[in-house]
Amino acid sequence: MKLKKLTIGSTELPGNLLLAPMADVTNLAFRLLCRQYGADLTYTEMINADALINENRKALMKGLTDQEDWPFGVQLVGNSPESLKRAALLVEEELRPVVIDVNMGCPAKCITRAGCGSALLKSPEIVHEVISGLVDSLETPVSAKVRILGREEESLEIARLIEDAGALALTVHGRTAEQMYSGSSDLGQIRAIKNEVSIPVIANGDIRDEESAEHALEFTGCDGLMVGRAAMGNPFIFWRIRHYLETGEKLEPDPRTRQFEDFEAYINLLEEYGILSSINLRMQAQWFTKGLHGSRHIREKINGLKDAKSIIELMKSSCREEY
Repeated sequence: MKLKKLTIGSTELPGNLLLAPMADVTNLAFRLLCRQYGADLTYTEMINADALINENRKALMKGLTDQEDWPFGVQLVGNSPESLKRAALLVEEELRPVVIDVNMGCPAKCITRAGCGSALLKSPEIVHEVISGLVDSLETPVSAKVRILGREEESLEIARLIEDAGALALTVHGRTAEQMYSGSSDLGQIRAIKNEVSIPVIANGDIRDEESAEHALEFTGCDGLMVGRAAMGNPFIFWRIRHYLETGEKLEPDPRTRQFEDFEAYINLLEEYGILSSINLRMQAQWFTKGLHGSRHIREKINGLKDAKSIIELMKSSCREEY
């Protein structure tokens, strides 16, 4: 299966594998690590538009980037067309991403209660106003990330509105907001949306490994794939999927030490860019132990540690034991 080149606006990517924007995950260090393993486009964590306008430090840190981070996208979350426009103009001027994405899919209660994320899908007129306002104000391409709705026709209506408003790409997670992350991604609805619009459509949800990636691309006909939770603690997944799609062959199982080595590389990047103190290292260390022999024991030890130095030393010692 030949790997497609995804084009968004004037940017042609070398492939079509994208890292999803994920809260508390896709900081600069993690994006760079995924890029080293073959992610063609990575996104910042979702950045609250109002917080960015008010120069909130945490919001500003989420937009931290570097020349090695290009091409990257910035995802904004909000419920006010005016606030989103002001924030997007700041992002365009200061960060120069290749795409600015609007979060219209997050199902978390803390987001939807504020009328943001997937709550926007209940107001198609606001969806259109948000996207068209950004398109009219920006030089940067605009995209949206949505979830499917209960009825396929509702999902198609939202997709048509987003295209009509001028977005140049659309990412579709194949679950409803009510499902959160339970059940399975509905590839049928994603395929219907792909067939309905002419802009690039990116499939998201249940892209876990080589086979699921190939099946999603073939079944939906989508222009790209966005990997989310499966990349947490496992940036090497991009290399595995890319190799399989290009050659039809699966790589040998990862050596058990790879995850420890990737964690050490991640720590080095966090330190290099001065963001180690701003993340929940205990939580992220646990992700990097998923599936390893004795991982439960390691995670229990991690839970008892309070500082980054101790967590790093535990992971290193665990790696030495694997050798």
